[in-house]
Amino acid sequence: MCGICGEIYWNGRGVSEASLTPMLKALERRGPDDGGTWIQNQVGLGHRRLSIIDLSDAGHQPMIDNELSLVFNGCIYNYQSLRSLLIELGHEFCSHSDTEVILKAYRQWGMDCVTRFEGMFAFAVWDDHHQQLLIARDRFGIKPLYYAPVDGGVKFASNTQALLASGDINTEIDPIGLHHQFTLHGVIPAPYTILKGIRKLEPGHWMIVNPDGQMFKKSYWHLMAERPAGAENLNEEDWINRIHDSLKQAVHKRLTAADVPVGVLLSGGLDSSLIVALLAEAGVENIRTFSIGFEDVPEEKGSEFEYSDQVVERYQTIHKKYLISNEEVLPRLPGAVDAMAEPMFGQDAVAFYLLSEQVSKDVKVVMSGQGADEVFAGYFWYPQMAEAYEKLSPGEPPVNAFAPFYFDRTHEEWLEMVNPKYHVHDVTSEWANDRLSEPGATTFLDQVLRLDASTLIVDDPVKRVDNMTMAWSLEARVPFLDHDLVELTMSAPESLKRKDFKYVLKKIARGIVPDSVIDRPKGYFPMPALKYVRDDFYQWMKDVLTSDAAKTRGIFNPDYIENLLANPENEASFTAIKGSKLWHAALLELWLQRNVDRHIS
Repeated sequence: MCGICGEIYWNGRGVSEASLTPMLKALERRGPDDGGTWIQNQVGLGHRRLSIIDLSDAGHQPMIDNELSLVFNGCIYNYQSLRSLLIELGHEFCSHSDTEVILKAYRQWGMDCVTRFEGMFAFAVWDDHHQQLLIARDRFGIKPLYYAPVDGGVKFASNTQALLASGDINTEIDPIGLHHQFTLHGVIPAPYTILKGIRKLEPGHWMIVNPDGQMFKKSYWHLMAERPAGAENLNEEDWINRIHDSLKQAVHKRLTAADVPVGVLLSGGLDSSLIVALLAEAGVENIRTFSIGFEDVPEEKGSEFEYSDQVVERYQTIHKKYLISNEEVLPRLPGAVDAMAEPMFGQDAVAFYLLSEQVSKDVKVVMSGQGADEVFAGYFWYPQMAEAYEKLSPGEPPVNAFAPFYFDRTHEEWLEMVNPKYHVHDVTSEWANDRLSEPGATTFLDQVLRLDASTLIVDDPVKRVDNMTMAWSLEARVPFLDHDLVELTMSAPESLKRKDFKYVLKKIARGIVPDSVIDRPKGYFPMPALKYVRDDFYQWMKDVLTSDAAKTRGIFNPDYIENLLANPENEASFTAIKGSKLWHAALLELWLQRNVDRHIS
């Protein structure tokens, strides 16, 4: 796990150490163990390293192999088998790192090498022979990769902060990104971001940049959600056994591809508890687990320790739990916002930030349960969407069965919310309808789950975990987003996806995870200090939204904000899935103040 950056120019401008240094400084927390640069005339690559595999200097980056130069962030879980294959094909290795495997694989197979990689990755290769810069991102976008077209060139980096620090970035608000941010549950699908001058490479894509300015992008993977041939011969037990075996393999791969200890972020929910159980079932001893909780408030408990403690007791893990007072949360919020590569509305980002700070003192790598709800249909709205779709009139667009349960605002409310200079047509409904109409899915529910797993999860929980863990130099691995596991689960019958919530995972967990954890109602990370819009939290949001910076920027209609401030806890001030609209507006404004304004003032 690392931070990467680079730039290429075709207008005669050269790259220097001085131009890469600000980007590397902004990436330092992603890779505190080592750093390096490689520069050749109009091309430069930079790297910050968090040492996980091959801790020796042989894993130093940028890594050079004759005319190839590489920077890489992530982990290739099958690097050892690929290394053996490449040796059989005549390649020689100087290290035991997965980084060198990427270099040799590219030399052997070109950009088709990405189809052979199992893991999470973002990398860039300068091919001096073909005079091309090639960048690539893993299938689920677990590893981030942003790029910025600039005058006469292109820059890229693992986060937006590095690009902004480099200068010359167009920081105008992108109206399309703004529309997605406030309608699509805080998600801005690639390639857009909230800023006009920064784009992100789509998951499962690679892109070529030539020195003459030409850019070519290609998808190398597309998730399907269709029943395979012979599926009618498989019964429920067959499917569950196959998925169980695939999940065990996914956990095993993420455990063994490391030369340092691997822990588990244990929330007390089914997903992370099942990871612990599968590790224990595989014979792993002295499993290290970590949990976080917050003070109770009269309305609800602030932690799920009663559930995580049961898993700890059952498997005798080496456990640490952290209880955070509610008074500590608000002062730490700016630090969490600074760690966000893009504005994130999910308040549990702050919890991950605080947990990662503590966990990083003990381990460098953890597993986390992100992706299980999206892949295994764990949210309450999935059956509601399926039922709504069945009631659509002939010819009615499928987005009409999706939007009422997922969108945070209607297009009409968005038009009322933002300054008219940002008005665009309903790009979110248009985008979602196109995605829900794509071939390759058997039923509407299959379409929704595919959309969630391949796109929406990328820019919500997956990005949240990467940003908050890497803020503390901690690598998070997500076995539920193993692409073999996801492909298998997506091909399973709809009946297994509509039966209970996460029915398949509950069947797998029965007998190895406490029943009370399996059968508990679906929960969400409790954060009382940021849930109830009152007292210090309310005053903080008011201060942000009425600041001179916010007024000068003028994103929001003042009347809309004044109404939210006057009625912060009215039902209309919350989204369909209970997100505070006031928090959404304040979070975006604070992110812009802390991450953009300081680079243009």
